[in-house]
Formats: sequence, structure tokens, C-alpha cells
Amino acid sequence: MTACPFCDVAVAEQPLRNGLAFAIYDRFPVAPGHTLIIPDRHVASYFEITADERLALWSLVEEAKLWIDREFRPDGYNIGINVGAAAGQTVPHLHIHLIPRYAGDMNDPRGGVRGVIPDRQKY
Repeated sequence: MTACPFCDVAVAEQPLRNGLAFAIYDRFPVAPGHTLIIPDRHVASYFEITADERLALWSLVEEAKLWIDREFRPDGYNIGINVGAAAGQTVPHLHIHLIPRYAGDMNDPRGGVRGVIPDRQKY
């Protein structure tokens, strides 16, 4: 197995953290301010985390949102978690995508996260 890109993130690269999780900018952002919220413990699936880890992650989502609001002033957000290869997960360490959205960043954003299956996005 190759090294996990999230297990070795230096504390200096973590602008936000709490006792069980941290946040970093996505290295391949889809929008300015795209942030990842990651548990300290190496765990692949959202469905494998503890209740305390769940609280820590969602607390950082809220904190990161305020931080992104100040720094980037987005018009909206998408929040997503890929669980398993069939859902597009490529790094086997749980991470929550907090993706700022900006008016005009795509022609028709209706359907939001439903776009993971493009033919089903519009309804």
C-alpha cells in the first residue's frame, strides 16, 4: 500500500484542528477555498467513525465554513463525502469536501451534488 496523503500532513499545514480532526485546503481544488475536513485516525469510511469523531468533523465543517466565508466570500456550498470506489473514493482515509460555490461558476448549478451522476442531475 502507498503512504496515506492525510496521515502525514504536518500540523503547520493544518489551519484548523481540534482534538480528533483537522482541515486543510484541497491540493486539487475545484473552487477557491475548497477545503477537506479529515479525522486524525486513519479510517476509510464515514460509517466507521466514532460518535466523538463525527462531532469533531462536523464541528470543523462549521468552523471551516466561517473561515472560508471570511477569506473567499462564496455564494453557496456543496458538502460531500465519497465512500467506496463505486462512489469515487480514491484516498482510503475519510475526508469531507467543503466546496465553496460562486454565482456563475457553472451555467446551471441546479441539482448540486446530484451531478455525481450527470444524467440524473436535472429533474
